[in-house]
Amino acid sequence: MKKTGSQILLECLRLEGVETVFGYPGGTVINIYDDLMDSPIEHILTRHEQAAVHAADAYARATGKVGVAIATSGPGATNTITGIATAYMDSIPLVIITGQVPTPLIGNDAFQEADMVGITRPITKHNYLVRDVRDLARIVKQAFYIARTGRPGPVLIDLPKDVQIDNAIFEYPQSVELRGYKPTVSANPRQLEKAVEMILAARKPVIYVGGGATLSDVSDDLLRFAETVQAPVTTTLMGMASFPKKHPLSLGMLGMHGTFYANMAVTNADLLIALGARFDDRVTGKIATFAPHARIIHVDVDPTSIKKNVRVDLPVVGVLPDVLPRLVEGLQQQNERLVDAIEATQGWREQVELWKEQHPMTYKKTKTTIKPQFVIEKLRELTEDDAIITTEVGQHQMWTAQFFDFTQPRTFITSGGLGTMGFGLPAALGAQAAFPKRQVIDVSGDGSFQMNSQELATLVQYRLPVKIVILNNNFLGMVRQWQQLFFDRRYSQTCMELPIDFVKLAEAYGAKGFQATHPDEVEEVIRQGLATPGPVIMEFKIAREENVLPMVPAGAGLNEMVLAS
Repeated sequence: MKKTGSQILLECLRLEGVETVFGYPGGTVINIYDDLMDSPIEHILTRHEQAAVHAADAYARATGKVGVAIATSGPGATNTITGIATAYMDSIPLVIITGQVPTPLIGNDAFQEADMVGITRPITKHNYLVRDVRDLARIVKQAFYIARTGRPGPVLIDLPKDVQIDNAIFEYPQSVELRGYKPTVSANPRQLEKAVEMILAARKPVIYVGGGATLSDVSDDLLRFAETVQAPVTTTLMGMASFPKKHPLSLGMLGMHGTFYANMAVTNADLLIALGARFDDRVTGKIATFAPHARIIHVDVDPTSIKKNVRVDLPVVGVLPDVLPRLVEGLQQQNERLVDAIEATQGWREQVELWKEQHPMTYKKTKTTIKPQFVIEKLRELTEDDAIITTEVGQHQMWTAQFFDFTQPRTFITSGGLGTMGFGLPAALGAQAAFPKRQVIDVSGDGSFQMNSQELATLVQYRLPVKIVILNNNFLGMVRQWQQLFFDRRYSQTCMELPIDFVKLAEAYGAKGFQATHPDEVEEVIRQGLATPGPVIMEFKIAREENVLPMVPAGAGLNEMVLAS
């Protein structure tokens, strides 16, 4: 049976299990949008294409599925770039479909033409320009396969208007075979044997967990592995929520704004077991002083990430759902040696506990000014255990990572690698679309929120009850903090001098707004905001020059932290 290209595309999406897509229509995708009227796939109309990709990104992070976004050609397509780069840096499986001018016009500077294949080559796992409708079904099948396998990532399909109109017999491939793309799944048994030996020989082991643990859904396996080894566990920003923060072995986050005890543990460890992490600069600090005494086991599905930033003593290429159970099995087979190793590391665990007692996560409390850390603590106290928290990027992001105790996987959604301001609100939109009945909260700063505040209209239109917490200091807070600490308080272009009435802004979009200006009002505003149906803004006028501490200054080692006084 023959179908048009747009019909083939939508049928392929349906067969891939896609239930929701995010997008913004335009002339070169008008055929797709016309056929969407007859499709069971739900479409959510965002108010900006960047927001559509962020929403699809968060949908993928919350569900583990491949997110899908659609945009028209030219400016519509180029508006997706920040969203694609955000997903690429955080290894999020997306398929982005952009319209393109008809194939005879490609390369002729036609109206709303942009070379999306060229533009997105550095920020996609792969991309396609479809020139023949007969190739479309195969390309869509490949796109989803590439996006979700190996180290996940975004794949772009650029679809010319004439290909959407052309007809072809529809046959969807049952399998994918790509020469040159054979992602490793199962780790080398000999490497795992070596890993077991290194673990049993260690006296100061630390488990370092990255975003790969979240993406591969190994929280249960990770917990079992950590408890088997009895080693302290620290996570990156992207790995947060993959290991319960209140667990006795948890060190919280490491790195630039990590805990004192996580950074000290890594600095003094004799074995670092890195799981699905990429040793980025915000984690390592000064490379020369990072884990100077430790042998390093690095487990990752992407062989190009191993030895990329730091020396590695034992590379293990494979997926964590395969590696972790096999490591536990190998350790349990050496039960007597394992018992001896756990006994031998008792002093190490006691040292870690001492660091926790000496320098806990803390801040100066006050009865007159709202402290952002207090807002985060109260928010955690009053939210449901499986609430999904998204953030924008800046001080509020770090305070959330430091003071919100996550207990369940895929409940913390944030832009780590690219650090994209404006991510949190559309991300909350995408997560709420995935789970309409769950509590979804966007923690934001006043600067980041204004990057994509137009998505309030989307929330109201689709009745998505996202709650938005704005920590308002009338500054671009993180940049201001650096200016304070390293540029003699020369606050160049970081003061948001025009105060915004966010309560009125919420009301203008048909949402609700509440504001707190005193610590005594914080709990009531949170309770009222969470209890109010529909989208809600909760604005907190916080201490203007509050800083995120601890902090490792740029170029310093993890043990050279500026601590909260």
